Amino acid sequence: MAEAAIELVGINKSFGAVRANRDINLAIERGSILGIVGENGAGKSTLMSILYGFYQADSGEIRVDGKPVAIKTPNDAIALGIGMVHQHFMLVENFSVIENVILGAEHEALLKSSIANARSELERLEHEYGLEVDPDAIIEELPVGLQQRVEILKALYRGAEILILDEPTGVLTPAEADHLFRILKQLKEQGKTIVLITHKLREIMAITDTVSVMRQGTVVATRATADTTVEELAELMVGRRVLLRVEKGESRPAEVKLSVNGLTVKDSRGVTMVKDVSFDVRGGEIVGIAGVAGNGQSELLEAVSGIRRAVAGTVLLDGKPIAVTGDADPGELRDRGLAHVPEDRHHVGLVLAFEESENSILGYHDKPQYLKGPFLDLKAIHADAQEKIAKYDIRPANDRLKTANFSGGNQQKIVLAREMEQDPGVLIVGQPTRGVDVGAIEFIHKQLIAMRDQGKAVLLVSVELDEIRSLSDRILVMFDGRVVGERGPDATEGELGLLMAGVEKQEAAE
Repeated sequence: MAEAAIELVGINKSFGAVRANRDINLAIERGSILGIVGENGAGKSTLMSILYGFYQADSGEIRVDGKPVAIKTPNDAIALGIGMVHQHFMLVENFSVIENVILGAEHEALLKSSIANARSELERLEHEYGLEVDPDAIIEELPVGLQQRVEILKALYRGAEILILDEPTGVLTPAEADHLFRILKQLKEQGKTIVLITHKLREIMAITDTVSVMRQGTVVATRATADTTVEELAELMVGRRVLLRVEKGESRPAEVKLSVNGLTVKDSRGVTMVKDVSFDVRGGEIVGIAGVAGNGQSELLEAVSGIRRAVAGTVLLDGKPIAVTGDADPGELRDRGLAHVPEDRHHVGLVLAFEESENSILGYHDKPQYLKGPFLDLKAIHADAQEKIAKYDIRPANDRLKTANFSGGNQQKIVLAREMEQDPGVLIVGQPTRGVDVGAIEFIHKQLIAMRDQGKAVLLVSVELDEIRSLSDRILVMFDGRVVGERGPDATEGELGLLMAGVEKQEAAE
């Protein structure tokens, strides 16, 4: 092995009774891309948070360039040339790009001087690494792909030679992910060392030189990427063979459960995002909506679930109208048998300051099974939460833990368990496996197929084309707020991709 940029020796970390990291030994070769994979709760993010100074190990040693170092804060890590791009970006949304880049790294007494000096350095970094972004743009007005570039620029501006990325493609479209990988390859060619934490095994195979697999807090294997396979990595992650394809029988569509007609929806800026969209979803089928993020899928789900008011159109649930252009009540829709797994679990799906057991009944807390007279039945709530934890393999198995302390994938499973276990007639689900590991993806897909086979109607939105093609009985493609085509599950990725770009098949052939 070439010279190691980073060595982790005998790292241990516990949170109460939970051992997040156990005797971890890991060497990261200089100028390489190392992938770290593992199930949600395997300890990947904890390990990297120790390297970046968010946490301190209970025991063990960190070496940088062969020398033992003490990393007690992120400032210590930055001083050692270590930067980190977090799964959930650490940006001030109403600041500009350049203000975010220099925040905490101002070199001049006057802010104006710092910004002026930073601008030329930012232009150099953007040009050198293909990270072009308007330095004066406001963060909240940028798509997530560009926000991620800002996070990378922040780290490079601070002199990072070692860059840690935690689930970097979890919120990116396929095209944005491809561009990110081109940037990472360029960084590697410039001698940077990259650590990539991800659950997407195809990405590991495409971009990394070496991959380390974590399970239950320890490193169980390290492989040269060229010498392993997706199947081997999945088995190492989970400790058993994993089915990487969705097995399902023929669908048996029944009566229409959800009918959308002429729906038009504007976003918070007043821009029309959904334009005269119509479709039906029948019991016993999964209808998938494919499309590049930002083409109206999110606003469509919000309107149908009662979160966002529509401008025009009608929606029928079991033949009865939903007041989508008036005051639709999500609580009333839940009572009528419509469950919603939102795309944004942090802002819409969960209250992060609540305990797991509280989030596991959120929105359903007035159901008789959770009440004892006018009061909440805490014993019943905790018992219910433990049943969901066991069934959905939520880790750690502690329903009294604050939801903010669960990994992103386990937070997603909390939302899925809450909605799917209410036995809804219609399930609307956005990005069901975002940030979820391969073993949990297999489980979630089986649950969605089981709901379909029980006669439920499922409306699915996902940016993962493989997921749409594997699960859907019918695929609707959205572009620029409209449904531009309908295809069967045998549609090719290329065919769907053309529709997603607004190009009909016959146009592309001309």
